[in-house]
Amino acid sequence: MKNNCGQLHKWANTLKTFKFPFNELEIPLNGIYILFEKSEKAHGANRIVRVGTHTGINQLRSRLKQHFLTENKDRSIFRKNIGRAILNKINDPFLKYWELDLTSKLSRDKYLNLIDLEKQKSIEKEVSKYIQNNFSFVVIQVDNKKDRLDLESKFISTISLCTNCRPSKNWLGIYSPKEKIQKGGLWLVNELYKKPLTEKDFKLLKKNNLWNKLT
Repeated sequence: MKNNCGQLHKWANTLKTFKFPFNELEIPLNGIYILFEKSEKAHGANRIVRVGTHTGINQLRSRLKQHFLTENKDRSIFRKNIGRAILNKINDPFLKYWELDLTSKLSRDKYLNLIDLEKQKSIEKEVSKYIQNNFSFVVIQVDNKKDRLDLESKFISTISLCTNCRPSKNWLGIYSPKEKIQKGGLWLVNELYKKPLTEKDFKLLKKNNLWNKLT
């Protein structure tokens, strides 16, 4: 497992890296994104801290903009988790309101009058600043939805099962109220500790030229 995770990190670190602000025209319409975070290292390279994809057709660019640009934590669980950690780190009681999802009209009618919207906007801006200043990413074009979801799950499981991929002592995720993030070292709570990449998967990736930069 350590070797497979090492191969994954070695390969991901050879790909074209994007930072904010990025040119969306350089990003494929469909695929998987892999996030690195400043000062986080593993296997002698930038440590992978999140893997994600999208379910809709041609929505990879839109998904990345939801994370980096759209100040709405209810459209991006990644943004929500960053905000959770920021608030929990300073024991801010607003955390209980940050947890509320205002996507549905029913939820808005029930909770909107309880929330300090100016406070929420300020946290959204802080989340944006943190993400834009601390994260970089690479992308892998995968057009088939089933293949994207399968690879995403295996990438995440490979990393979460690796004992060498540990966060630094200053990693923001240590302050997450989500135990899986805090202990797992990834900004994720799903697809952890499941089926990892196998040697057969590596061969298929290389055969399909998704792994053509692996050395």
